[in-house]
Amino acid sequence: MLTSFNRTVARYGMCLAVAGLFLIIATIAYQVFGRYVLNNPPTWAEGLALVLVLWVTLIAAAVGVRDAGHIGMESLLVLAPTRIRERAEIVIHTLVGLFGLAMVYNGTILGLSVMDYKIPNLGLSEGVRYIPFVISGALIVLFSIEHIIALVRGKEVVPAWH
Repeated sequence: MLTSFNRTVARYGMCLAVAGLFLIIATIAYQVFGRYVLNNPPTWAEGLALVLVLWVTLIAAAVGVRDAGHIGMESLLVLAPTRIRERAEIVIHTLVGLFGLAMVYNGTILGLSVMDYKIPNLGLSEGVRYIPFVISGALIVLFSIEHIIALVRGKEVVPAWH
């Protein structure tokens, strides 16, 4: 059940990240058009692009944890015996999960501390910049748990796109 849920969340997360990437491109293109063609650059475009970069990067990074698309130190483990490799992978996924918990905790604290401030030219709360840290951290924890359960059961997590 967790695998099915995580696979669905990972697919939607990647679709959201790709859509956000297209939105970043459109925003920057509009900013360039406004600056060089209309000689009247939109003041909100840069701020929006910076917020979108956080969302796209962090959500895609969480999906990368689930689909093992991240760079890891596991390449040396291929040479180790199966039992040692599996234990090391459990340690790795546990550490990644703890990092996700740290993202949730610190993202929440930082987001709440700046909630009353506004992003210039957007009118949005500064807390919007920290929401993707919390979401990404929570997803990283879920995906790490899935990997640990799969390792204990002797199975492998199939990437969301297969």
